[in-house]
Amino acid sequence: MPTAMRSKGFIAIALLPALLLFLIFVIIPVFWSAYYGFFSWKGFGDATFIGLDNYIEMFKDPIFWRALRNNLILVVSSIIGQVPIALILAIVLFKNSFFSRFIRSAVFMPMVLSTVVVGLIWGYIYHPQFGIANYVLEMLGLESWTRAWLSDPKVNMLAISIPINWANIGPYLVIFIAALQNISPEIHDAAKIDGSTGWNKLMQITLPMIWSTVVVTIVLCISGSLKAFDHVIVMTGGGPAQSTELLATYMYNSTFSVYRYGYGSAVSTMIMIVSAILIALNYFATRRKPS
Repeated sequence: MPTAMRSKGFIAIALLPALLLFLIFVIIPVFWSAYYGFFSWKGFGDATFIGLDNYIEMFKDPIFWRALRNNLILVVSSIIGQVPIALILAIVLFKNSFFSRFIRSAVFMPMVLSTVVVGLIWGYIYHPQFGIANYVLEMLGLESWTRAWLSDPKVNMLAISIPINWANIGPYLVIFIAALQNISPEIHDAAKIDGSTGWNKLMQITLPMIWSTVVVTIVLCISGSLKAFDHVIVMTGGGPAQSTELLATYMYNSTFSVYRYGYGSAVSTMIMIVSAILIALNYFATRRKPS
């Protein structure tokens, strides 16, 4: 048997256990959940087939549309906030100096904290009476800007998006630094000889060579924003008056608070469909023509 065939066979056998686990614990539950979306079921007893009634009820529910709008706000804020900041920090902190390593560790620190801790920290920062946010605004003479950041429906989603972005920049920073390290030093030398520096080098050489990484980070932003759950639960619980409800919290409340497992399965299926649509749009929007 040729060496290439033996190598491919070994790779297939090595990947088989992981693929089986992924199939059992991810793929099958996804289809199982989609299946129960067509039933009226309380989590116990017999399930009654109701066709598309769960989906029709979901589309008529204004809370579902509010949760979808809030999730889209998080998606946009994540793509605008996390990816550019992580990329800029990666370019600035690319050198392996003590200062760069220290800043990288500081940026990555929120990622190792529990999301409950992050939510509690920012809950105190936004506190209307003794929070740092309002205190700083008062110190700057901007008393008119102070408010109850997590209770005001006009700004509470923006306020929630800030700690989510803050906590997730670190992993993207590491991904971008790894991508930058894969660019050959000879390419940088050739660019320097050709007089390409600064912004021109970034746009003409660096960014095109790590573009596939940028696309992957955007996909991760989309999927991560659509499954956001714990930060909101800790800081607002989806309130007040469900103004910070997300699709994940909406699904959780529908499933485990009122015991409508069939309806919750329909919502979780819709989250996957929305995620797939956004990732497909991202694919077409970021597709680059071969030069």
